[in-house]
Amino acid sequence: QVQLVESGGGLVQAGGSLRLSCAASGRTFSIYAMGWLRQAPGKEREFVAAIRWSGGTTYYADSVKGRFTISRDNAKNTVYLQMNSLKPEDTAVYYCAASTGWCRPRDLGEYNYWGQGTQVTVSS
Repeated sequence: QVQLVESGGGLVQAGGSLRLSCAASGRTFSIYAMGWLRQAPGKEREFVAAIRWSGGTTYYADSVKGRFTISRDNAKNTVYLQMNSLKPEDTAVYYCAASTGWCRPRDLGEYNYWGQGTQVTVSS
């Protein structure tokens, strides 16, 4: 089992920045990749960014490329999402997720562990 706890959400004005953190515990040695996904009101959950635990290859949705940066601290078993130049359309609940097997990081169905989510609200 892997447990994930997100933090760092909140309310920010358009153009501002936030950093989300996701701390993993449990069988962290089994993690293959971790990702950030989001769900806005009335919309389906969508991929935001992901990082392979070994090697650090990163993946981004086109909508956040150049504005968001995903990173990891293996020693702390923590993944971060630095979000800059935030837009109102970034408003959503952001979820951290982990895959313990080989996966296609952009595919939500590939993740088998999920955090509880943290709200990000961007005001215009």
